[in-house]
Amino acid sequence: MRTDAPEQLNTGVWAEVVGQPDAVQTLYAAVSAARRQVRGEPVPPGAMTHAWLFTGPPGSGRSVAARAFAAALECTDPDLVGCGSCTACRTVMHGTHADVRLVAPEGLSISVAEMRSLVQAAARRPTTGHWRVVLIEDSDRLTEGAANALLKAVEEPPPRTVFLLCAPSDHPEDVSVTIRSRCRVVQLRTPLSSAIAEVLHERDGVDAELAQWAASVCGGHIGRARRLATDEEARERRESVLRIPLGLRRFSDVFTAATGLVKLAETEATTANEDRNEAEKEELKTAMGAGGTGKGTAAATRGANAALKELEKRQKSRTTRSQRDALDLALVDLAGFYRDVLVTRAGSSAPLNHPDFERSVVKAAQEWTSESALRRLDAVLECRVALTQNVKPIIAVEAMLATLFTG
Repeated sequence: MRTDAPEQLNTGVWAEVVGQPDAVQTLYAAVSAARRQVRGEPVPPGAMTHAWLFTGPPGSGRSVAARAFAAALECTDPDLVGCGSCTACRTVMHGTHADVRLVAPEGLSISVAEMRSLVQAAARRPTTGHWRVVLIEDSDRLTEGAANALLKAVEEPPPRTVFLLCAPSDHPEDVSVTIRSRCRVVQLRTPLSSAIAEVLHERDGVDAELAQWAASVCGGHIGRARRLATDEEARERRESVLRIPLGLRRFSDVFTAATGLVKLAETEATTANEDRNEAEKEELKTAMGAGGTGKGTAAATRGANAALKELEKRQKSRTTRSQRDALDLALVDLAGFYRDVLVTRAGSSAPLNHPDFERSVVKAAQEWTSESALRRLDAVLECRVALTQNVKPIIAVEAMLATLFTG
């Protein structure tokens, strides 16, 4: 088996992990050690561990790196570590491998019931692969009860089970100290715009100029860059948000802009989930025997109605999360604008977050003081915090825009 081939770190499943060479090197070495462990060969202490925590800013590719790691662990190629072409690699990357459980919270949190079910499944031996892998995206959304349920499994891990957690940071607000202490941390960084542009152009077939633009304005968020490069509506939504700072000329504009911003997030969330919601409803109705006749249909109908109500509840929670995520993304863009104003006023040569709005940034820098720009930036950040505390979106956004207007 070749484990000393650095060229492989840019091929197979590792090619999906953009701009993270140090992290890939660490994971590659761990998988190589895991293969020796499976064969019963001696492995240095700590070379492979049962719990990993992937941290990094939004868009850095935490879940992608974790999924690539899971695929490499299950890879069946005898020579390559994470070949990307065997059945195991392909099914893991597509989320269909029997021994890899992917958990992505569709609502605002991961419940204790869901985590207990997950821990029970994790205790079973692998059925087709070398390892049973549990990958939890957004593990910072674990409720206290869910975190306690996970902790028990991490403290006494079943043999051949690996837990992969993804969170923005290893701060106690994101991951409990006790869980963090039992994990090996892989810290991801914000990818360079050149690396993002290269991926968009060479792998996704995006025009080179458009790829470079998307990479320069995405804030290091790979998924955002891909959406901006391929979705004209996403580009229009971004432009409408970045027109807000200089568009607040009268106080009445505050309420108009607030309504527009919240509706923008609602529309994006509805559009993103509409097709999936309908497909889930039809699938459930079919599974529950909708349209059937004969004995027992009345009871089946009652059961179907109850299941449908539960599904609609989950879908509503998912839509709420999507709306808040879309609104938060708009706030991140606004925060970037005010940061650019401060950079410009300071005469810094640091690159702008929104280079295509440089004229607007310069105009704002001429009209506002640094203190005023900073108050506006603080208002945006406070609005983000308010939304995490379940403040009604329209109220939080109106309060923010009132400060953006007055400065």
